[in-house]
Amino acid sequence: MADDTDEESEGPPIELGDGPDVAGVPLAQISSRLTYGIEQSTVRRREGDTEIRTPDGPRELGDILDAVDVPYFERRQEFETTIREEIGTGPVPTE
Repeated sequence: MADDTDEESEGPPIELGDGPDVAGVPLAQISSRLTYGIEQSTVRRREGDTEIRTPDGPRELGDILDAVDVPYFERRQEFETTIREEIGTGPVPTE
């Protein structure tokens, strides 16, 4: 049986650095909030005004969806792949 000690009161196991902030949220954070299969219009209604991180800086998901021709995302992987094809991959700029 696990021994309950004061580990919980010691603080987080990993300390976060004091580096620059990154604008927007990760695509994975948005995709995890959705239930699949889902229509593009439903994604737009729920998350369209959310800014996501891209290599070109933060962009609203609704603007990205405007450029995508997929009306229905059957799986989470399909959604993420489609969005990444539109925004590209690479380092995300910091503030």
